[in-house]
Amino acid sequence: MEKQVLSAVSLRIHSTRDNFRVSFYARHIKRSFETAVVLLLLLLFSPVMLAIVLGIKLFSPGPILYRQPRVGKNGKPFSMLKFRSMRLENLADLHRDYVQRLIRDNVAPKLLGAGSLKLKSDPRITGLGKVLRKLSLDELPQLFNVLKGDMALVGPRPPLPYEYEIYRLWHKHRLMVLPGITGLWQVSAHNTCSFDEMVRLDIQYIKTMSLWNDLKLMARTPLEMIRGKGSG
Repeated sequence: MEKQVLSAVSLRIHSTRDNFRVSFYARHIKRSFETAVVLLLLLLFSPVMLAIVLGIKLFSPGPILYRQPRVGKNGKPFSMLKFRSMRLENLADLHRDYVQRLIRDNVAPKLLGAGSLKLKSDPRITGLGKVLRKLSLDELPQLFNVLKGDMALVGPRPPLPYEYEIYRLWHKHRLMVLPGITGLWQVSAHNTCSFDEMVRLDIQYIKTMSLWNDLKLMARTPLEMIRGKGSG
C-alpha cells in the first residue's frame, strides 16, 4: 500500500504557485465541515482528555499544555497545542539536529532507526508522555487549533521553525493550505519515505483535496493511532 501511494505521486513539481488550483471544497466547504467534526470529536474524547489532564498533574510537575511554535499556512507562525509529554528540563538541540539531518540528507526516518519525525528513545519524554505519543493522544488539544483557524483537521503537518528555515522553495508549497492534525503522509507513508517524498505526498493531497478524500483519511487515522505511529 505504501509503495503504491508513493508511486502514484508525480515526481514533477513546478516552481510557481500558479500551477496549483485549490478545489471548491477547500475554499468553501472544508472549514465548516471540519468545525462540525471537531465539535463532535471534542464531545467524544472529553473523558479521555480529562483523564490525561489528571495523569499529567499527578505524575509530572508543570503545565498541562505545551504551546509549541510551528509554521502554518503561507509561512505564518502560530502556537500548536499539545498535552505536555516532556520533562520541564529538556535538550531541544537533540531534536533540531535530528530533524534537520532528515531534511538535508533526504533520508527516511526508519533508516535512522526512528519511527517518525520524532526521536526514537527520546530521553526528554516522561513515562506517561511515551504512552500519549505512541497513541498520538498528545495531539488532541490541536482540535482547539482547528476551531481557532490555525489548523485543519486534515492537511500537511506544520513544521517547526528550524525545519522551515532550511526548506527549499518547492518544499514551501506544502504550506499553501492550513496544516492538519492528520493527512496523506501520516496515514500512508510515515517513516518509510524521505523528506522530499513526504513533501510530494502533501502536494498531491493539495492537488486532489475533496470531501471524499478527507473522509477516507479521517477513517484511516484511528487505525494508525492504534498501531502507534504517532504524528510529527
